[in-house]
Amino acid sequence: MRLEEIRVYNLALDLAEKVREIVSKWNYFAKDTIGKQLIRAVDSVAANISEGYGRYYYKENKQFCYYSRGSLYETKTWLEKAHNRNLIEDETFSVFLKNIETIGI
Repeated sequence: MRLEEIRVYNLALDLAEKVREIVSKWNYFAKDTIGKQLIRAVDSVAANISEGYGRYYYKENKQFCYYSRGSLYETKTWLEKAHNRNLIEDETFSVFLKNIETIGI
């Protein structure tokens, strides 16, 4: 199986792009504080899946899946902060949470 055929990898890529679209519209302060952290976290989800997939040993792949899951939890936290600070609308926030649940929490 190729990496691009892994459903959770593609879902993580899609989530990262949707989040980036929202963050790109924020003011400088919001981007610099919450935005950068959120983008780093959400980008790490797919990146860690990819890196683990490229490892030779199963245990290494498994470890990167754990890193990816940690990044997913971090993404959820930053989304909650953004929502609480009125940077993300209720409907968008709900969709993001459903995406996160589907990916793996």
